[in-house]
Amino acid sequence: MTALPKWDAEGRPKKPLIVGIGAQKAGTTWLSQMLTQHPQVWIPPFKEVQFFNHRFVPEHRQWLPWHFRRARQNQEKRYAARGLPFPPELDAWLGRITRGEMFTNHWYKQVFAPAPEDTQPCDITPEYSTLPDEGVQFVADFLPRARFIYIIRHPVDRAVSQLKINLTRKNRKPRGVEAWLAEIEDPVLYDRGDYATYVPRWTSRFGADRLLILPFGAIAANPGGFMRRVETHCGLEPHAYQNLAAKVFAGNAELSVPAEARAVLRERLEPQFAFIEATFGKDFAAQIR
Repeated sequence: MTALPKWDAEGRPKKPLIVGIGAQKAGTTWLSQMLTQHPQVWIPPFKEVQFFNHRFVPEHRQWLPWHFRRARQNQEKRYAARGLPFPPELDAWLGRITRGEMFTNHWYKQVFAPAPEDTQPCDITPEYSTLPDEGVQFVADFLPRARFIYIIRHPVDRAVSQLKINLTRKNRKPRGVEAWLAEIEDPVLYDRGDYATYVPRWTSRFGADRLLILPFGAIAANPGGFMRRVETHCGLEPHAYQNLAAKVFAGNAELSVPAEARAVLRERLEPQFAFIEATFGKDFAAQIR
């Protein structure tokens, strides 16, 4: 027996059946926290597996091994803070996936080995939405049974949220409009929210039965209804979630993006707004914030 909930220490390697692909800064952490509570879903102790982007986005490879080492450290700190012994099953599993050759097909299936047979393994990695065309095709071939979830957020709000967290991590605080205008030159802010490029790569390979696309604003407006749609899409029974209205990341109060910088972002991201409305309709576009 294991002290860990929903953990099969003798489980066989398996592929995920639920995959959250993005967008970054569009509610994927909240979605992970909700689905972790569902008795029919198994999510690894760390949220993002980062498998497909490691294979198809070379610039990510330099920091991904660090991502997994940090995941182990975070788990150890979590148990230590509670005064609990580190579970040997978790220790053995982390050892298997953080030592030796990583990011192979077999390694990816090993990540989900502890998922009990009566659960659906789940990988929520928002970087997947940015995969190149050949990467999305690989996903389609490699995961023929999986269902996917893509959350679309207001392009400016998403870019601002990403900018703030990036600045917080770097301990930078721009002073004055010119400094903020310099910060929004970062191409990453536009790349991660390029719906017009990324969405067609996924919708050309997955129909509505496999790919659920939802507006970010629906989380705040009706979180229970949002999760009902996710459950229906994934073939899950309805569940009573805790902390549905909880906000995952509180904004940094010391970082206030001036109107001038927001206006520039709006102008540059106008093609994304046009794409969202043309593709999903005005009702959907009205719910992205």
